[in-house]
Amino acid sequence: MTAVYLNGELCELPAAATLEQAVREAGAPEGGRGVAVALDGEVVPRGDWAATPLREGQHVEVLQAVQGG
Repeated sequence: MTAVYLNGELCELPAAATLEQAVREAGAPEGGRGVAVALDGEVVPRGDWAATPLREGQHVEVLQAVQGG
């Protein structure tokens, strides 16, 4: 297991988890439309999510744009 901070909460993910798995765990919609992700404070392009491995203790922030006012 790999423990990371997902939106400020400690989260256990499978060993060798990727950023894409963390995004799904956060409940983001399939395909990531309207979603931005930062790993340790750096924005990661959507095309890199599946190829970005997570390490113990990293901080992942998943943000979703919402419509309204």
